[in-house]
Formats: sequence, structure tokens, C-alpha cells
Amino acid sequence: MFITFCKAKIANARVTAAELYYEGSITIDETIIAAVGIIPGEKVEIFNVNNGTRLETYVIAGKAGSGHFCLNGPAARLGYVGDKLIIVSYALMTPEEARTMKTTTVYLNDDNRIKS
Repeated sequence: MFITFCKAKIANARVTAAELYYEGSITIDETIIAAVGIIPGEKVEIFNVNNGTRLETYVIAGKAGSGHFCLNGPAARLGYVGDKLIIVSYALMTPEEARTMKTTTVYLNDDNRIKS
């Protein structure tokens, strides 16, 4: 049996752009996704702290060090520039594997830079 385990979390991200006429996804600063082990193309769940919406999409790597978080396509309707997001990635694993795993989390400051 497999369970779904939270493998990575980006907390306190601020939306920096929204591109409605795009196929979909979220663009995230490559430095930040590397820090938590999310890879481009990976499915993520996004929680918008400001309006309570939740959505699933995939990640596109943005320019390293840019602090860029862009909601693309239909996701652009679910948030505004300045909204705070929590972005989570999951992995399927056995309960035994999950007991030895720890979620990798980064907390961002108001400029989308890793503070811890």
C-alpha cells in the first residue's frame, strides 16, 4: 500500500505576476524549487492564503534568484499580485518509508527570498 506524503513545502510566497493567456502552470524561481527538491514539470498544490482557493498545476522553473512566482493560465484568475501562497509537493511511498521521511520546507520573506 502507498500513502501520499508531503515531501516539500514553500511557505509565504508572494505572487509577483499573473499571465492569463498561457497554457497553465506556476513559474517559480529556480533557486527556490531546487532548495526544496521540486523539479520542473512536477505536480504541486497551491493554497492562496488571501482568498482560500486551492489548485493543482505543474511547475515551470523561473530565473534563478528572481523571486518570481507567476500564476499562469486559468490559475491567474485565482490570485493577484501580492497574494501569499503555500505551495506543496507530494510523493507516493509506503508507510514505512514515510516514517523515515521529513518534509523539506522553506519559508520566504516579503521579497520571496529564503529566510529559513
